[in-house]
Amino acid sequence: MVAIVEKEKTLNQNIIPNGWITASWEDFLEISQAKSNDKAKFYYFQGSYYSEMGVGADHAFVNTVIIILISLYCMKRNILAKGYTNCSYRKVGIRECQPDISYYLGDRTQNAPQSSTIVDLDESLPPDIVIEIADTSLGYDLGAKRLLYEEVRVGEYWVIDVQNMKITAFRILQSLGSEWITESSVLGGLRLSLLEKALQRSREMDNSQVGSWFMEQVG
Repeated sequence: MVAIVEKEKTLNQNIIPNGWITASWEDFLEISQAKSNDKAKFYYFQGSYYSEMGVGADHAFVNTVIIILISLYCMKRNILAKGYTNCSYRKVGIRECQPDISYYLGDRTQNAPQSSTIVDLDESLPPDIVIEIADTSLGYDLGAKRLLYEEVRVGEYWVIDVQNMKITAFRILQSLGSEWITESSVLGGLRLSLLEKALQRSREMDNSQVGSWFMEQVG
């Protein structure tokens, strides 16, 4: 019993790493599944893991606004969409991610995952869009996480800079790698600059006001 307690203490100490920490897949699973770490988000890539503990009000607010705006846009444009918050995607033994927001769009919504467990990417398709809300993690989101999502083979990867209300977005290429975009092709040409303007207005408006303004711009 003492040995188990000491081991869990060690895992808890490792939960707040300074960046990515080298670990085997088995060690990663043990750390990420520790009972005391059930509120943390985990990523695993190229033999290392990264974790984030909780979010602040600014992060949570921007997360909510983005979901509202994308939902309104999809309703306006009649785009089929299934969105997920903090859903975990796993390629067993190789990689894992837990984006803040992810979407399956169009016909691919018919095959969107439905289960109470982590999405197995050997059995399910990756999302069309993954979005990370970057408050204190901008460098990681634009760096290692972008490479991770290239290998997951999502359609597009967006990073929302909470401090500056800016969006940096990439189209993931079939040959791996990515390219910077200003419009979302999977969302019918949605201009990311319009989303940025809505985010900036959210500093002075409530969610309903921002949503109404956004819908007027979409037309």
